[in-house]
Amino acid sequence: MRARTVEVDGISMSALCAEVDEPRAVLVAVHGGAANSRYYDLPGHPRASLLRVGAALGYTVLALDRPGYGASAPFGAEFVAPRRRVDATYRAIETLLESRSRGAGVFLVGHSAGCDLAVRMAADERGAALLGLELAGTGLLRQELAIQRIAALVRDGDRAGIRDLLWQPARVYPPDVFGGRAISAPAPPYEADVAVDWPDDFRALAPDIRVPVRFTCAEHESVWRCDPVALTEVTEIFCRVASFEINRQADGGHNLSAGYGAAAYHLGVLAFAEECVVAAEAAPEQRERGA
Repeated sequence: MRARTVEVDGISMSALCAEVDEPRAVLVAVHGGAANSRYYDLPGHPRASLLRVGAALGYTVLALDRPGYGASAPFGAEFVAPRRRVDATYRAIETLLESRSRGAGVFLVGHSAGCDLAVRMAADERGAALLGLELAGTGLLRQELAIQRIAALVRDGDRAGIRDLLWQPARVYPPDVFGGRAISAPAPPYEADVAVDWPDDFRALAPDIRVPVRFTCAEHESVWRCDPVALTEVTEIFCRVASFEINRQADGGHNLSAGYGAAAYHLGVLAFAEECVVAAEAAPEQRERGA
């Protein structure tokens, strides 16, 4: 378990890494807005850590600081173009892994605003080589209160209203985690545009994704609608994926990896990743039989 920094086009990019010698696969996790890679390895809560649980089950896990966060924070203005963010992240992954074993391949995990990056990476031509994709804390239709808070953010720069919304209900988070102080980070300039444009971008990008997708909706999701109508819309835009499933995570809030139920959520992510690994391992044999 260590923090690492690599150079991508002259810009430093950082990550938390939990590496194993012969991994089943590599999980790459991208955090949400106004947070950092510690979202997936909460200080003082090892059982809630995706990195530690993943490594214990034989996976190398990389929790990246998204472009404009962590070591690349001083260069946030460099990443306004979505393609620039995608390219930089793919190159960061390649540099972090170098000649290390990747097992069956790379599996992506995205949370909240990080789903913008994860979906763009999966929809990119390079995304066809991914094992699969896990998305949480996102959607197509916002709840009414979220619409109001985002309007206040755009109009007045009121981030407090959004922050309060994202951490409800308080009872599903440990007291020392609630509010996210231990994992907070300034958001880069492009993040406001991501928040406003995301539903339209999501609809445009999802049809280009081919790999298996699991879409997780928390029981107490505070930003996105998770009713049958909303989830039907989400299902329909993933019209070309190898498989698609919806996971409803009991007693979780928007920040699933920071709540009391983080371990349960992460075990589900790893179970889905394992299914993708098994499918990838079986594919050559199935092609052989078909031939």
